[in-house]
Amino acid sequence: MNRLTERVNDDIEMIRQKMLKDIMSGKVKEVKPIELNDENFKNSVATEKILVVDFWAAWCGPCRYLSPVIEELAKDYSGKVTFGKLNVDENPSVSTEFNIRSIPTVLMFKDGKMVDMSIGAVPKPMLDARIKKLLN
Repeated sequence: MNRLTERVNDDIEMIRQKMLKDIMSGKVKEVKPIELNDENFKNSVATEKILVVDFWAAWCGPCRYLSPVIEELAKDYSGKVTFGKLNVDENPSVSTEFNIRSIPTVLMFKDGKMVDMSIGAVPKPMLDARIKKLLN
């Protein structure tokens, strides 16, 4: 295993342990992204003030890196931003509509319109900064 892989695995484990500790202490309720699909996607975009969607697949290594980051952001922005996950293998219509060619891809919607996009397994601070812009 190379050093980058080891560091990514360590980062993922650290995030998971922190989340578990917060949940077990009762400080935080478990907050999870909503599961989106071809059937509920348009309604979710239309009804949520701000929606951040992680396009992913089970076989995708970088998606596994980004998943706990999305979960942590969902907890951080609970009540302000809705987070969703859409499996591209199981939901080809939405993936095709938004021309998703690389995963993970994160699309950000505000008031029913796509306003930002991030491609790749970006670090939490980068996504956090983009989400803060949406809130202002």
